[in-house]
Amino acid sequence: MKGLKRTLLALGVAGLPAAALADIQLLDDLTMGNITGQAGVTIELETKLNIDRFIYTDEGSLMIDNIQIGGANRTDLFAELGTNMTNMPASDLLDNIRINIDVLADGDAVINILPNTFGAVDFRISTGAWQLTGTQDSTLVLDNFQMDGLLGSGTIRVDTQTDMMGVRTDFAIDRMDFDVPFLALGIRDLSLTGAGYDLSAPQPLDLFARVNLDIYKAPNAAGVESLAIDLHEFSADVGIGGVLVGGVSVGTVFMDDLVISNTHMLVYGH
Repeated sequence: MKGLKRTLLALGVAGLPAAALADIQLLDDLTMGNITGQAGVTIELETKLNIDRFIYTDEGSLMIDNIQIGGANRTDLFAELGTNMTNMPASDLLDNIRINIDVLADGDAVINILPNTFGAVDFRISTGAWQLTGTQDSTLVLDNFQMDGLLGSGTIRVDTQTDMMGVRTDFAIDRMDFDVPFLALGIRDLSLTGAGYDLSAPQPLDLFARVNLDIYKAPNAAGVESLAIDLHEFSADVGIGGVLVGGVSVGTVFMDDLVISNTHMLVYGH
């Protein structure tokens, strides 16, 4: 391999004029090794995603129409804070995202997701109908889904020693609405914030709910390799501004200091 690299380099140098060759000094392998890999890669992202229809098929199918992922196109998320948490103008683009990618000395890969400029990243996720279909019948299970929220940060780390992918993130949902037609149920103005976020004295640092989980492979009860997910920490306050049954509000819901921890899940086919 080293001989091939030197041969290709020699062919490339041979094509240069003599005047240029006078200033070229070939580097040995040690010097090249000290130069290569000293910095990672940074990606600045601005995007919007649209999918007309997503279909998952087993024997029957689940179809999700009109999936859209982009910016919230708002500057008034969590209006009680009295500030634009994104520090950006309103846009329907998912933007203000910087992704740093590094491979560390021990081989671990680290992907760090941050705002490109100071402020959180706003997002909107919306869909049309979610429909279960079979050879004869179909059911509309979900419709009119829309979620507006903020992403504070996120880190993905692939650990070469444990063969685990760790995911750490913090986010908040300003408003989520959806309908469940087959139950005549509607949810309006669902919000999710950090546990302890106080609406009467809101603080930006308390806004975000934190998620800490690991993803890896592990055997199930039958010894078959499966997708394993360990949820170590999820804590949040959850409020629902309106619960509709048959189109009529039956009240509101609030869950204070919801904590999910020590949760293990295996996913596999059957």
